[in-house]
Amino acid sequence: MPETEPRAISLQSVASTIDHQVIWQPVSLVSRMFVLLYVTSFAFYTSGQPLHSQFKGENYSSKYICSIPGLPGPAGPTGASGPPGPHGRIGIPGRDGRDGRKGEKGEKGNAGIRGKTGPVGQPGEKGNQGETGKKGPPGLGGAKGDVGSVGPAGPKGDRGDRGEPGLPGVCKCGKIVLKSAFSVGITTSYPEERLPIIFNKVLFNEGGHYNPSNGKFTCAIPGIYYFSYDITLANKHLAIGLVHNGKFRIKTFDANTGNHDVASGSTVMYLEPEDEVWLEIFYTDQNGLFADPTWADSLFSGFLLYVDTDYHNALFDDDEL
Repeated sequence: MPETEPRAISLQSVASTIDHQVIWQPVSLVSRMFVLLYVTSFAFYTSGQPLHSQFKGENYSSKYICSIPGLPGPAGPTGASGPPGPHGRIGIPGRDGRDGRKGEKGEKGNAGIRGKTGPVGQPGEKGNQGETGKKGPPGLGGAKGDVGSVGPAGPKGDRGDRGEPGLPGVCKCGKIVLKSAFSVGITTSYPEERLPIIFNKVLFNEGGHYNPSNGKFTCAIPGIYYFSYDITLANKHLAIGLVHNGKFRIKTFDANTGNHDVASGSTVMYLEPEDEVWLEIFYTDQNGLFADPTWADSLFSGFLLYVDTDYHNALFDDDEL
C-alpha cells in the first residue's frame, strides 16, 4: 500500500479547491463573504477527518484535512495575574486529626469561684498532735467563779508587834470537870492471837468508857490520853502491842528465859470521839501472857490527861446559856 502522508491544508487551499468544483455566479460582495465564512466553518468542523476523493484510473491514498499535531512548543512567557476569583463554597469538614503530643505544663491559673459545700464526710482517724500555736490575744473576763477550797497554810510570817493587854479572863476551872480513866486486869492466861485481849477484871472505870465484854476502850471526850500495860509472862515468849482503830501504835516483845517476867509499854495519843484502843497479840504462838489471881496480875490502864480546848470551851458556852 502506498504510504499515507498527512498534509496540512490551509484555508487558502480549501478555498481554491472549492473554486475549481463550484461554479461561482456573479454575486454581490456581501454574498461572497458569507459563503467564505461558511466554507471556513466547514473546514474547521471537518479538520482531522479523511477525505476520500477517487478519480477514475487513479489510486489515491487517504488524505486528511488537518495535519497531526507536532511536538509541543516551548512555554510562552507567564501572563499577568488575573483578578482574584470569588471565594468558593465552604468545603465539608475533614476528619479529626490524630491527637497531638502532650504539651508542656502551663502556668497556674487563677483560682476559680468557690463551689458549694459538700456533705459532711465521716470522721477520719485522729492525727498526730500538731505544734503549739502562738499565744492568742487575751479573751474577755469571765464571770466570777465559786470560792475554791482553802489552800495549804503558807510559811510562817514575821512576828508582829506586841499587842495591848486584854481584859481579864474568866476562870473556867472547877465549873466543868471532864473525867475518863480505867485500869483493868485479866483472870485467864495465854489469850488468842490477833484478837482484842479481854481484860475482864475491872479495877477502876471512871466514866464507864472501857467495855470488859470486848476488851476495848471507846473515847467519849476528845483530848490527850495516856495508855500503859504491865503483863506477866511465863513459859512462852510474848509479842504484844497497843492498837488504835485497827492499827498498831506500839509493839513490844519479851523472850521467855525460863522464869516469870514482866513486859511493859506506854504511850500518849490524841483521841477523837468514838476512837477505840485495845491490846492484841500480834505473832502466832507468842502469847505468853500469864495471870494467877492468887499472886500475879497482868494490867491494862489508861486515862485522860486534858480535854481538847475547843471542845471544852464549847461545853462551857453551852452551860452559860
